[in-house]
Amino acid sequence: MMIRAVAAILVLWLLGFAVFMLSLGKPLNGGITDAIVVPTGGAGRIDRGLYLLQHHAAKRLLITGVDREVRPVELALEYHVSPKLFSCCIDLGHEAVDTRSNGEETARWVQQHDYHSLRLVTSNWHMPRARMELVHALGPGIKIIGDPVESTPSLMMLFSEYNKYLIRRVALWLGLGGV
Repeated sequence: MMIRAVAAILVLWLLGFAVFMLSLGKPLNGGITDAIVVPTGGAGRIDRGLYLLQHHAAKRLLITGVDREVRPVELALEYHVSPKLFSCCIDLGHEAVDTRSNGEETARWVQQHDYHSLRLVTSNWHMPRARMELVHALGPGIKIIGDPVESTPSLMMLFSEYNKYLIRRVALWLGLGGV
């Protein structure tokens, strides 16, 4: 009996992992939202967010989870973008330290600006959990569009991210979500 239960759980976990892998997605073409949010941490995320902002996919961009010592002019130089773009249209969030607090920081920013639609730009493997955290933090009424940045994570990284996603999903279902 115990072996069957363990086998059933393993099969469900593997099926869930397969669905997770199939949901990784590709970058979007087109579409306009009020704002763009980019959590730091993965290659290509900030580049994609800046590209979208420069091509008028949104009014404003939040880069969340930026180290407290990083200044806008440093990012402007690193990404070869005019400092004027940073002063008019890009905000740096220095409070977030993980995916959950990225969602909380973004929710405060969205509320402050009264935005109703948001494009989330993050690594494809990070999208399911980042989107879940945003939905939880923002609540109903905010449209979230995922715009994943393609990457090539290791199998171990994918297993780790899937397990983080599952643990957080269960915590939210049980009402242990915070915020």
